[in-house]
Amino acid sequence: MSHALTLPQFRLSPPMTSYSLADLVGNTPLIRLRRVSASLPDSVEIYAKAEWFNPGGSVKDRPALNILRTAEATGQLTPEKILLDSTSGNMGIAYATLAGALGYKVRLVIPENASPERMMILRALGAEFTLSSPLEGSDGAIREARALAEAEPNTFYYANQYDNPANWQAHYQTTGPEIIEQTDRRVTHFVAGLGTSGTLMGTGRALKEFDSNIRLIAFQPDSAFHGLEGLKHMPTAILPGIYDANLADENLEITTEVAHQMTRRLAREEGLFVGISSGAAAAAALRVGEKLKAGVIVTVFPDAGYKYVSERFWEEK
Repeated sequence: MSHALTLPQFRLSPPMTSYSLADLVGNTPLIRLRRVSASLPDSVEIYAKAEWFNPGGSVKDRPALNILRTAEATGQLTPEKILLDSTSGNMGIAYATLAGALGYKVRLVIPENASPERMMILRALGAEFTLSSPLEGSDGAIREARALAEAEPNTFYYANQYDNPANWQAHYQTTGPEIIEQTDRRVTHFVAGLGTSGTLMGTGRALKEFDSNIRLIAFQPDSAFHGLEGLKHMPTAILPGIYDANLADENLEITTEVAHQMTRRLAREEGLFVGISSGAAAAAALRVGEKLKAGVIVTVFPDAGYKYVSERFWEEK
């Protein structure tokens, strides 16, 4: 005896809303860290913004988009000009992704010791870049980008992420309000690393305006020579023009070894495959949490671990 196959009754859905890449920047998930913070009281909560959900794969999509939009609105960036900036990698990828989608050409200066994965991504996106001295880190890239901008002012729009207020304003407009909403207005501490300092400057100002009692904690590498890509050791670096040393309530230093260890722990204990600066952020947030009896700590995980798979520290037990 044969049986007729009964098919489910499907209803046609409304047409899918069309998005541009710019529409997908921001509104990243907030993830609670449970296992790496298991030694803390239940009343101390640690959360991280998963910034690799941005279309360019990092937190840098936020300032890159705002810098682009601001430059377009003010007439500084036109189709005839090439966007120029220095980068340790993530900002360059953000520029190449978003500027490319908008039809702009990108020229970057990147330290030679940036991860090979980042350089491969930049090549895939069609970005032009030159390599600066690995011994001078991000400061060497800044100097070379400045020289290019001064030599050919009619060719380039120099975005200058370290001095451009559109950098921190992106976080003031988006990251800060998102954290307030996602924590149901309960956030008590915000922890962020210092590179351009835009994340701390913008998010921190938004949080302080919301509640002046929210504590802002900045962290940076413990020495000039370190392995934390995207972060600066401020005492020995060219200080970003947007950086205000008085904004943070507390400053911490994180070693490369501690960041590596925490990055491995996040992958193996939390299932979060993140970058080295994310490991440093988690280590700093945990250090803050160890001093508290209660609190809601939020930090930012700038990117995922895919750009760092060639690093040897993954092999350590």
